[in-house]
Amino acid sequence: MDSPTAATTPTVQADIARHKKYQRLIAAAHQAGPPPTAVAHPCDLSALEGAVDAARLGLIAPILVGPEARIRAVADQAGLDIGTLPIIDTPHSVASAQRAVELVREGKAEALMKGSLHTDELMGAVVKADTGLRTARRLSHCFVMDIPGHDDPLIITDAAVNIAPTLAEKVDIVQNAIDLALILGFGEVRVAILSAVETVNPKIPSTIEAAALCKMAERGQITGAILDGPLALDNAISPQAATIKHLTSPVAGHANVILVPDLEAGNMLAKSLTFLAGADAAGIVLGARVPIILTSRADSVPARLASCAVAALIARHRRTLSAKAVG
Repeated sequence: MDSPTAATTPTVQADIARHKKYQRLIAAAHQAGPPPTAVAHPCDLSALEGAVDAARLGLIAPILVGPEARIRAVADQAGLDIGTLPIIDTPHSVASAQRAVELVREGKAEALMKGSLHTDELMGAVVKADTGLRTARRLSHCFVMDIPGHDDPLIITDAAVNIAPTLAEKVDIVQNAIDLALILGFGEVRVAILSAVETVNPKIPSTIEAAALCKMAERGQITGAILDGPLALDNAISPQAATIKHLTSPVAGHANVILVPDLEAGNMLAKSLTFLAGADAAGIVLGARVPIILTSRADSVPARLASCAVAALIARHRRTLSAKAVG
C-alpha cells in the first residue's frame, strides 16, 4: 500500500509533516480505507480542493453533489483533476444538501462533507424529522486540535453547534466527545469540564453543572472516561498550574478533552489557539447517522485533511460494529 503522502503535492506533504499528531491520524485513516463521502455543494476552490486532496490521500471517496457546470468550471480554472469523481447534478445549495443527505439514507455514503454552502443549509437537511440523519443522541461538534508544544491532540466541544446547552444536552455532548476520543485511540480519556474557577460556586451555573456531570459519571450515566470539574483552563491543561492549586485528580493538568460551558466560550478558545498559538483545528459533527465533516475556508490544509481522517476512522468503527451485530 502506498504511504499516506504518496499521491500528494510537495506543498501538501510539507504541511502534513509539520503536524505530527495529524500525521498519525492521517496514517491511521489511510489504513482504514476511504468511506464514500457525499460532498455537499463543492462550488468554490477551497471546498473542491479539500475533497480532491483527501481523495488523493485515500481518506475519503468523494461523491460531488452540486451544480455540475459550476463544479467543473472551478476544477478547470484551478487545474484540479476530477475526472474519476462521480458528480450528482443539483440546481442550488439547498438541493445539494438534501441530495447529499439522501445518499446517506440510501446507504451510498458513509460520511457527509460540507462544501461551499452555509452550515445552516447543510445542518437543516440533517436535522429534518422525517428525511434527515438524526439519532437518539444529540448532535454536537468536536474540534480535534493539533497544538504546537502540546504532546497529544486536544478535543474541544462544543464550539459550533449547541449555543447554550442544558445539563441534559451536555451529557450527550460529552459522551459524543468521549466516544470520539476512544475511536481515535486516546487510551485513557480525561475530560475537564471547564468554567472560570475550579470550585463549585452557586453564582456560576457552569460550576454546578460540572459537579453534576462528574456525579453522573460516577453513577455510570456517562461512560468511557474520567471526568473532573469545574476546572479553569490553566489547571485543566497545565500540570504546574494544577500543582499550585493543589489539585490532584488524574484530569487536572492532563486533560485531553475539554467540555466548554457554551458555544461562545468554545469558539473563542478554539480560535485563540488557532490564531494566537498556531494550532490547527479539525472539525467533525457527531450524533448523526454518519460523521459530518465541517470545514472552513480559513482552515489549513492539514486541518481539512485531518477532518476527513477523523471521519474515515469513525466510519470504519461503525462498519466494525455493524459487522459484529450481523455476526
